[in-house]
Amino acid sequence: MKRSVLSSKTAARTPVPRYVAPDLLTRRVLNPLVAAATRLGLPLAGSRVLAVRGRSSGQWRTTPVNPLTIDGVRYLVAPRGDTQWVRNLRAAGAGELRWGRRSQAFTAVEVPEADKPPLLREYLRRWAWEVGLFFDGVDAGASDAELLAAGPKHPVFRVTTAPAAP
Repeated sequence: MKRSVLSSKTAARTPVPRYVAPDLLTRRVLNPLVAAATRLGLPLAGSRVLAVRGRSSGQWRTTPVNPLTIDGVRYLVAPRGDTQWVRNLRAAGAGELRWGRRSQAFTAVEVPEADKPPLLREYLRRWAWEVGLFFDGVDAGASDAELLAAGPKHPVFRVTTAPAAP
């Protein structure tokens, strides 16, 4: 009987998803403060609380995000990489953006790599002060080639708002 074995060459070519875990200060203080302010209706720099159903538990999971709107189209960019919210959104395909007492349901589709450079450029132009350190020296002034190379490390989703219930 033959056994399937991955060679070291195959393993070396398989990219490991990037994830930059938040430090203790961010996890315990900053994210909860931003989320609390947003829940109170005081979004900081346009932040929203992203709510997505957990892919295993089915429970709502929340985290603060900075939605990016370009030409009337909204996007969610994951500066820290393949985070839990990214994995949950891939599995669920939908979620909610919350601020104050408002909540907006949406569906999401992951943006192809080739379409990411202008989105990442605009995201960095608006929020580099907050998330720039997660982009390994790539900034809004980077070339399309540099942004294309950075793209696989930063998932981007196109968000389509669900129609309002009658």
